[in-house]
Amino acid sequence: MKVKLAQAVKMFFTNSSLEMVFFEAIANAFDANASEINIRISLDEINKIDTLKFTIEDNGDGFTNERYKKFSNLFDVEESSHKGLGRLVYLCYFEKVEVESIFENKKRRFIFSENFDESISNIEETTESNGSKFLFSGCTLQKIAKREYINPAFLKNRILEEFYTLLFNKKRSKQEFRINIETLVSDKATSQILDASDIPQFYEKDIESPINLYDKFELFYSIEKTENPLESNLIAAISVDNRTYKIDLIAQENTPTGYKMVFLLLSDFFIGKVDANRQNLALTKQDLYIIQNVFRKEVAEIIEQNVPKIKKRNENIRKDLFNTYPHLGGYFNTDNVGYLKKNDVLKEAQDEFFKEQKELLEASSLNDEQFKKSLELSSRALTEYILFRQLTINKLKKSTKDNSESELHKLFATMGKDGFFSKDNQTNDIYKNNSWLLDDKYMTYEFVLSNRETTDLLKIITENENIEKDIDRPDLAFVFSNNPEENVPFDIVIVELKKRGVGKYENLKAINQLETRAQKLMKYYNNKIQRIWYYAIIEIDEETELSLLGSYNELYSTGKMFYRDTEVAISKNPIVKVPIGIYVWDLDAVVNDADSRNNTFLNFIKSKFCERY
Repeated sequence: MKVKLAQAVKMFFTNSSLEMVFFEAIANAFDANASEINIRISLDEINKIDTLKFTIEDNGDGFTNERYKKFSNLFDVEESSHKGLGRLVYLCYFEKVEVESIFENKKRRFIFSENFDESISNIEETTESNGSKFLFSGCTLQKIAKREYINPAFLKNRILEEFYTLLFNKKRSKQEFRINIETLVSDKATSQILDASDIPQFYEKDIESPINLYDKFELFYSIEKTENPLESNLIAAISVDNRTYKIDLIAQENTPTGYKMVFLLLSDFFIGKVDANRQNLALTKQDLYIIQNVFRKEVAEIIEQNVPKIKKRNENIRKDLFNTYPHLGGYFNTDNVGYLKKNDVLKEAQDEFFKEQKELLEASSLNDEQFKKSLELSSRALTEYILFRQLTINKLKKSTKDNSESELHKLFATMGKDGFFSKDNQTNDIYKNNSWLLDDKYMTYEFVLSNRETTDLLKIITENENIEKDIDRPDLAFVFSNNPEENVPFDIVIVELKKRGVGKYENLKAINQLETRAQKLMKYYNNKIQRIWYYAIIEIDEETELSLLGSYNELYSTGKMFYRDTEVAISKNPIVKVPIGIYVWDLDAVVNDADSRNNTFLNFIKSKFCERY
């Protein structure tokens, strides 16, 4: 042989699997016109991998001088449908293969190993029938990766999948074939037979070539009902050189149950379109993408014609996608809905949406059509934001006492180092700062501080005057309505949060914290601060509500909300007290109020998209 086999094995079969030994032997047997192949697997004990042996026999033409010469030289092939490398996979798993082959009244014996020498071949006369026998021994594995690889039922199914096209063509041309698979493991024998009866009835459909004008594309398909849901299966594959290569057309989550389906795409275009070790298709990304889409569209049409419930299911999926993601209406590839994974369908639509946004944003000027498109994209972008708000609301709805206070806080705004938001950067911070949960008017903020020191807030509202450091941290502080740097009054909102389930005393602690904040801030009230709003957002249980009813007034809300006027002392000598108002708001009421407002936007936008799509 012209190359070092050990090196060739490592180079070409780094990602092989044990079943490929059977695939290669079967392919060679059929190339030699065999009609019967016998596979025998023996193993003393499942954990004694060194005792693993394969025997593969066929009744083909045998190793004639011409065939032996080709076997002895890698890449010695006559056509592109052959690669001349397959037998190397034998040496991935076994130290040697003893071969005995009968041809033209002669018997040839030789050993195929890493030290194979084609000149060492024993030939003698014989009257036996033509055929070849391979004995694989000296297993080099540490263990069998999958026990299924030596399971006759599994192997039968995998051989069928690998050679569907070849076996289908044999059945169609009335060529007999039979593959016997037997195993003897720990003295337990099992067997399977693969023959023409295992090939289902296929129907044929011509497809217009998606690649060129001269290569014909044919789709062969079979759909059979099965009573056992566990037998449900769908195989979609491209046929290359009489071997099948699965193509991702239908996601596992969308595979119809109760049916066994096979779809085979054939074309002369695929001849030779596979890598040297027959493990990967040799198609350009563009060609594969085009073929996949056309293949999927045809398969989807056939499935919906033969399984009406799938069509109805897919229509429901489309409706659900639109209702959930109305801003992507018109971007969903309806041919893929119900077949690809939901996340993949969403990503594809989102990519198209972003692509159009990018094109418009990069345009130096807009024509009438582009301007119209920009309005549409703007409405979609707004819908996307409204949907994000809804997701935030839903997370708050699902929060429980098991969620920490910081987890709850982060739904309102990111915290600490990243918890400073300025109006100048509002477009970038819009998904990090959810001030709208309290009221949409707070989205007019100049600054928002989330779990930041009081010092940071005082620097803003006092134009950076000399102030004492205060490490106390309000949960949320908003400066809005006007910029403190301008000579106009502005408003401040201070919010204290408590997680669910903490009880009356922790809840009332939030109110005490607000009064502490007020003592530090109210001295600036008569400067530029025109109003300060104080909110305690808590879970109002029965005990807390009873405590509040003594001095608070209940306000209108979708849930529980209480208010009271009180006074805080901001100076001791002389004593100076100033009035403040404190709101105590039930967390569920905050969520429900936000939900009501957001749904108004969402339903309006959905209705407008429905008119278009």
